[in-house]
Parts: sequence; structure tokens; C-alpha cells
Amino acid sequence: QVQLVESGGGLVQPGGSLRLSCAASGLVLSAFDMSWYRQGPGKERELVAGITRAGNSTNYLDSVKGRFTISRDNAKNTVALQMNSLKSEDTAVYYCYARHFNYKIIEYWGRGTQVTVSS
Repeated sequence: QVQLVESGGGLVQPGGSLRLSCAASGLVLSAFDMSWYRQGPGKERELVAGITRAGNSTNYLDSVKGRFTISRDNAKNTVALQMNSLKSEDTAVYYCYARHFNYKIIEYWGRGTQVTVSS
């Protein structure tokens, strides 16, 4: 059974930092492109950051560039999102997402972790 389990969310003041982790089980992480999505209150889910299978290419939502960093450790089956200089607009539930394409798309979602940025 495939599971993606996020952790590391919480309440932080504006300007603070959090590090989210996604622990994958039941799959070989190196076969999947990995991403972090978020969904804020009353908003659509949006792609925050993505990283390719080997970790040699990343992409970011414009509003988080320079503040967030996505990374992965395929040996440990984990993906991380380092979030610095957090703003109130970063408040959202953050989801880990795995995607593999080989003739068809295989994808998995975590259940999410809440990040609240507030003073």
C-alpha cells in the first residue's frame, strides 16, 4: 500500500521558517517526480514546488521563489520543503504529490499538513 505522509507543519510567525517532510512508503521514490501543492482557505489547490526523479531540476511558484527550497533523498524515500521568510499568504494545507508516467500516469497524494503563518 502506497502512503505519502507529510509532517512539519504548524503555527509560525511572519518571517519565520518551517521544514516540511514527506515520507513515502510502498513505492520506489526514485521512479517518481515529486511536488508540493498547497490549498489556502477559499482557494484552489496550487503547485508550490516540484523536483524531478533524480533531483536535477526544480521549479517553483513565482511567489515562493527565493524563499522555498524543495529537495529529495531517494535513499531515504523522503522529500522536503524548506520554507523561509514565511508570509501570511503562505497559510494553507500543504500536500505531497508523487507522479510517474510510463504509458499511463500513476499518481499519489498525501493527506496534507497545515501551515499557519500568523502573529
